[in-house]
Amino acid sequence: MLDKIQPEHLLYLDIETVPQVENLTDFPEKMQKLWMRKADAMAKEGEIAEKLFERAGIYAEFGKIVCISCGTIYRRGNTRIYRVKSFFGTDETVLLKDFLVMLEKFMANPAHRLCAHNGQEFDFPYIARRVLVNGLKLPSILDIAGAKPWEVRDYLLDTMQLWKFGDYKHYTSLDLLCSIFDVPTPKDDIDGSQVAGVYYREGDLERIARYCEKDTLAVAQILLRFKGEPLIDPENFEIVQ
Repeated sequence: MLDKIQPEHLLYLDIETVPQVENLTDFPEKMQKLWMRKADAMAKEGEIAEKLFERAGIYAEFGKIVCISCGTIYRRGNTRIYRVKSFFGTDETVLLKDFLVMLEKFMANPAHRLCAHNGQEFDFPYIARRVLVNGLKLPSILDIAGAKPWEVRDYLLDTMQLWKFGDYKHYTSLDLLCSIFDVPTPKDDIDGSQVAGVYYREGDLERIARYCEKDTLAVAQILLRFKGEPLIDPENFEIVQ
């Protein structure tokens, strides 16, 4: 499969999510009860359900997207350049609308595909769910409800799934792949567990976007490693405003 993948045909994306509200008590009472029910079911021995609310951002029913970063590879002569753009803000509907406009233009080329790390289990379905929650039209490439993994893997590429080689029990983080393939790690400022704090307590969306953008570059670099091709020089990294 790897030999059929053209790196220049892919949109490398990553999302950052946070709980919809800073504190559980900020939710309407019904949503508080629904969260407590979910938290009770997933709490391990000794864990307090209320304390698990910091994880709410990973569930599309209780979280929201605050940033989507999307990168592409193009050539300038014989040099590969990585160009990335981020859609971020406090209004999820607005950032999703802007992202969907860009996605429609990108997917106008039938050869184009999406690529993310753990995208099939997180990024792609999370975006799809939040698009529907926000009352927006689901793009055809994300209209995968009920589809089997092998039915979507050719156009929704996932570097974690590629690394599994069919081993469904195996999970490998992007950090670990970056380490073993000697790819410069993007985790040089914050990590996923700190995003909600940066969002709610610092309000620093630019910082979140820069972190998210580096993850997309890491995904692109891992794919190039999988294909045995040279990495993109970090100097050839362009941010589109």
